[in-house]
Amino acid sequence: MCVSPLVWAQPAANSISTYTLPNGMTLVVKSDRRAPTVVHMLWLRVGSMDEVDGVSGVAHVLEHMLFKGTPSVKAGEFSRRVAALGGRENAFTSQDYTGYFQQIPAHRLADVMQLEADRFANNQWADEEFVKELEVVKEERRMRTDDNPRALLYEQLAAVQFAASPYRRPIVGWMEDLDAMKPDDARAFYKQWYTPSNAVVVVVGDVQPQDVHRLALMHYGPIAARTLPERKPRTEPTQPGMRRLEVKAPAEQAYVALSFKVPTFTGFDGSPQNQDALALTVLAAVLDGYSSARLDRALTQGPDRLADSVGAHNGLSGRGPQTFVLEGVPAPGKSAHDLERALREQVARVAREGVSDSELRRVKNQWEAAAVYGRDSLFNQAREMGSFWAEGLPLDTNDRLITALQAISAEQVRSVASRYFGDDALTVAHLLPQVRPAAFARKPAMPVPHGGAVR
Repeated sequence: MCVSPLVWAQPAANSISTYTLPNGMTLVVKSDRRAPTVVHMLWLRVGSMDEVDGVSGVAHVLEHMLFKGTPSVKAGEFSRRVAALGGRENAFTSQDYTGYFQQIPAHRLADVMQLEADRFANNQWADEEFVKELEVVKEERRMRTDDNPRALLYEQLAAVQFAASPYRRPIVGWMEDLDAMKPDDARAFYKQWYTPSNAVVVVVGDVQPQDVHRLALMHYGPIAARTLPERKPRTEPTQPGMRRLEVKAPAEQAYVALSFKVPTFTGFDGSPQNQDALALTVLAAVLDGYSSARLDRALTQGPDRLADSVGAHNGLSGRGPQTFVLEGVPAPGKSAHDLERALREQVARVAREGVSDSELRRVKNQWEAAAVYGRDSLFNQAREMGSFWAEGLPLDTNDRLITALQAISAEQVRSVASRYFGDDALTVAHLLPQVRPAAFARKPAMPVPHGGAVR
């Protein structure tokens, strides 16, 4: 598509407009006039962490059911209408939030707003539709967890690592809970959490903020407000010692994951907790943030290599507790215990010797470049703002985060490496490969049309 160069003006970094509708719904608009397209997202501050025992997976099941109709839109018609507008759409569920999105030509924004507002306020479906869709969700669980050894390991790891935090439950739900789930479980969850004050509409693209505000008042404004349930604190207690588990599953190779409880980033107040969370993110990048970073160089190269692959990741932010994970696949002839010790030694080495200025410069330059490239995607811009809103962080967190990470010193990285990687904060999981029975054969997979980004 040919676009006049006059349209391709780079948006200002602070061109975010925020409104609160009379019913309590938040609207966030960012103009990016480089192409005549727009991303429209609806985010709910509700995810699997808001479930209760016995109905795990209901947030994700409800996400599927939002595609099953309203009094004016039949089941499946939502997706067909968006496609007819020249757009694409989907939805996703995480521990912290649920999101729905459409990418469409800018002049079709009013049409998708009308559709999204209708299903947000008027979602309804027959019990038979629920029963059919529940089978799709069960198949999704089989494909992505039960038949995926590493996914199965991380599901078991979370269940062992967390005692009080709702992060111990899988997003997709335990199969036993899905087997027992009833249509009214999803309806009750919908009535509890799908209320304007628990939602944000994020629009990024070739739009004027005041025009989007007018459309939002027209389509979302009439939705009646309801009182949200009280959210009880579910603080994770201090872990009294190392936890270990073994997971047996059909697999070709062993695998080891070491998950340490670490501080959650909650904002830019300069508090020790938040500074440590940032420093841990820098540490993860030093260990595994680029080709031939520390873990790769030390453990996967040379004739005596210990691993086929290794990695490190810091969760940083979320509505619940965060973890720092070291993981890897042992090389042939090496054990998971060998690799476990070697991974911990690499962190201990940072604690003893620190990191170099060149390592810090490299990872910080990569973050800055990634932030710049990320602005090329309207979807990425909207996704970031929606997730930050759901986590209670400033909408411009991405830009501020780069500045904050740039300020982290080598001494701060060394300090967190020495303080957060003891046994008491650690849960270790080993995957024990099993031979798949010769008679085992999976039935053909059912289609999974929505909920493709369960995280």
